[in-house]
Amino acid sequence: MKNGILTVVAIFCTVIVAKAQDWADVKKYEVANAAIQPRATNEKRVIYMGDSITDFWISNDSVFFATKPYLDRGISGQTTGQMLLRFRQDVINLKPSVVVILAGINDIAENNGPEKLEDIFGNIVSMAELAKANDIKVVLSSLLPAFALPWRPAIDPLPKVKILNEMIKSYAAKNHIVYLDYFTAMADSRGGLPANLSKDGIHPNLAGYKIMEPLADKAVNEALKKK
Repeated sequence: MKNGILTVVAIFCTVIVAKAQDWADVKKYEVANAAIQPRATNEKRVIYMGDSITDFWISNDSVFFATKPYLDRGISGQTTGQMLLRFRQDVINLKPSVVVILAGINDIAENNGPEKLEDIFGNIVSMAELAKANDIKVVLSSLLPAFALPWRPAIDPLPKVKILNEMIKSYAAKNHIVYLDYFTAMADSRGGLPANLSKDGIHPNLAGYKIMEPLADKAVNEALKKK
């Protein structure tokens, strides 16, 4: 029994140390990224950068990604700071035509501790600026509706989601960046994600993704037309 407990503790400690050494989970897509071929001349490669909402997208509707030059680079639980750290490996180095950034709800949930909205917004802006500096067109997504956070019930996300979306929308307008408004298309009367689009009020189900997909396609096409 004692040896079993020690084994469990050892495994737990190993996982914690490994995570601490790769806080941004840069290595998650390392093998997949290495296998990506150079972009063909006429290929309009698009990378979807985000957290679990992006991460789970491909498992809910793999056809959306399989039928287009789209790559999913979401990692569940991540904050904008973690995405910023892996932005070069998972976006810039893959030389996409467009990056679609969807981020911020895990920052509001304080997954890595309390954050100011200005800092969350700043991380999103930094990703956009890095993309533009590398000739990658940008689509900035609104946060999805969120009435409550199941894993952080003490936090009310509603006001922060609204403010952060306004900040992103304003920045996009001032900098000639496409703003992808998922919120308006998906919010119920409470400002949350309705039960028919999600089981937990945060992550879309297939019906939810089916609403997002034409909006994303339209935004990508709009971004590709920008000079």
